[in-house]
Amino acid sequence: MHHPPTEARNPRTTDIDRLDALGVLRLVNAEDALVPAAVAAALPVLARAVDAAVDALRAGRTVHYVGAGSSGRYAVLDAAELPPTYGLEPGRFRVHLAGGPGALTTAAEGAEDSESAGRAALAEVTAGDVVLGLAASGRTPYVAGALAAARTAGATAVLVSADPRAPLAALADLHVCVDSGPEAITGSTRMKAGTAQKLVLHGFSTAVMVRLGRTYSNLMTDVAAGNRKLAARTVTLLGQATGAAPEDCRSALGATGGDLKAALVLLLAGTGPADALAALAAGGGTVRGALDALRPPTGRCPAGAAGGPSPARP
Repeated sequence: MHHPPTEARNPRTTDIDRLDALGVLRLVNAEDALVPAAVAAALPVLARAVDAAVDALRAGRTVHYVGAGSSGRYAVLDAAELPPTYGLEPGRFRVHLAGGPGALTTAAEGAEDSESAGRAALAEVTAGDVVLGLAASGRTPYVAGALAAARTAGATAVLVSADPRAPLAALADLHVCVDSGPEAITGSTRMKAGTAQKLVLHGFSTAVMVRLGRTYSNLMTDVAAGNRKLAARTVTLLGQATGAAPEDCRSALGATGGDLKAALVLLLAGTGPADALAALAAGGGTVRGALDALRPPTGRCPAGAAGGPSPARP
C-alpha cells in the first residue's frame, strides 16, 4: 500500500521532544525553509493552471477551490481577499470546504471521507470552469469526488498535493505537486504541506489577477476603498505610479468619481476624465491597455504619460 511522503517519519526531528523551546523552533524553522524550493519546482505546472484560470474568468466562467481541513481553510482565506484587493466580482472564485462553513472554525474530520459530498459540492460546475482541489496526501475522498465532477462537466481539474504518486492525480488534468517531504511532526500536514499550499494559492491567485490586468506595474488598480486605510492607499498608489502630489491625486479621483484606474490614466496621459474612461473601455479595462489606446500612431506617448520619476512603466 502506498503511503504519502507526508505520513513518513522525519529522521531529522526524531529527538524534537528532548529539546527546549528554542531548539524545537529551530527544527521547525529548518523544515519550513525547505518549502520554497519545493514550490519552485512545481511552478511550470502551476503556470498552466494560471493560464487555464485566466481563460476561464475572461470567458465568464468560475474558479473553484476544493479542500478539507487545513487545506480548505487556506482556500477560504485566499479567496476571501480577492474582492477587496483586486475588485474581483463576488462568485468568480468559489470555495467548497468539506463540512461546510462550520468547518472553518471547528474541525469536521469525518467530512473529508465522503466522495459523494465532493461530487455534490460541484453539482453546478460547468464546462470551462477550473476546479482546483487541495489534498496534501493526494487521496482525500471529498476532493476526489470534486475532481471527478469537474472531469464529467468538462471543467479543467487541477490537483495540488504533496505526493508525487498521488492517487488523485489520475482524476486531474494538471497535478501541482509540491514534494515538501515528511513533516516535523509525523502526519501534521498543517505544517510544511500547509505552508506549501498557502504559497501555491497565493501565487496562483496573484498571478491570475496580474494576468487579468488588475494591477499596473506592481500596484493594485482595482482595490476596493472600503475603509479609511484603503481610501488613503488609493491616493498613495496614484502618487507612486505618477509622481503626482497627494492633492493632485485626490483631485484626479474626484474628477473620475473615485475610479482609480481612470485617475491613473488621467494623470499618466494628461487627459481628461471622459477621455480616460473611453481609453479604458477601448483598452479592455486595463491601465496599460488604455495608455496604448491613447498612444499616437507614431508610438510616442501622450504628454505626461511617462509619469515623472515613477518606476511603474518598466
